[in-house]
Amino acid sequence: MQGLHLCADLRGCDPHAAAMTQVDALRALCVDAVHAVGLCSVAERFHAFEPAKPGEPAGITGVVLLAESHVAVHTWPEQGGVTLDVYVCNLGQDNSAKAQALMERLVAAFAPAKSRVQALHRGVA
Repeated sequence: MQGLHLCADLRGCDPHAAAMTQVDALRALCVDAVHAVGLCSVAERFHAFEPAKPGEPAGITGVVLLAESHVAVHTWPEQGGVTLDVYVCNLGQDNSAKAQALMERLVAAFAPAKSRVQALHRGVA
């Protein structure tokens, strides 16, 4: 049970970008990125929140379940922020390069002014 868990905190994202507030746009971004790097999606769930105040943007939480593990994304358009998690298991083959490529694609799509990506190697004794 070894894997790579990447976490990113993005700030200064365009709050008007479609993927920040539109479920279909965020779903397409995530699923397309998963397939582009050679990972296998097996299920997905995305939820759009109600605005805190009428007329304000509201964020989305989404998860793509992978044969290799998962991708999770949370948008906060009212703050120009996004958090991303990409976790892949390395059972049978090392998927670390695919996880890194996926994270790079997602970060680039949100074009943040600032980003912080952390890596945690899981299952290491």
